[in-house]
Amino acid sequence: MAKPDPWRLEIDRYPFITTAETRFRDLDIMGHINNVALAAIFETARVRFHRHLGRHPHDQGVRWLIASLHVEYLQEAHFPDEITVGSAIGHIGNTSWTVYAAAFQNGECVATCDCVVVTHGPGGRRRIDDTLRAAMETNAIRRD
Repeated sequence: MAKPDPWRLEIDRYPFITTAETRFRDLDIMGHINNVALAAIFETARVRFHRHLGRHPHDQGVRWLIASLHVEYLQEAHFPDEITVGSAIGHIGNTSWTVYAAAFQNGECVATCDCVVVTHGPGGRRRIDDTLRAAMETNAIRRD
């Protein structure tokens, strides 16, 4: 696996920041936060980020479905220190978008997550509406 681009490891690149507590039960046999617990932290951060973008998709009879999820585990994370997750829009298509996220503990990036989300309605895929697209553009990753 290729390492993430260096800019992905900088929290200032992400316009939305949230924190999550680690739990003793998140530890694996080696004493690290396990991969499933870290994936769940990314899930919580993604839900908070989507709520930050605005209207819930059910308001328009639309569902947001996860099409792809990729996590890169870069360093060990430990209990009891909290994890800070930065989230941003990495790409916007016609019916889907990619959420870029990075998890930080004590100032170091411990993992990244790329999640492709598809908008779907009763007739199949739905185009991203203009209001949501504008919110996504405002919350795009800062590459420069």
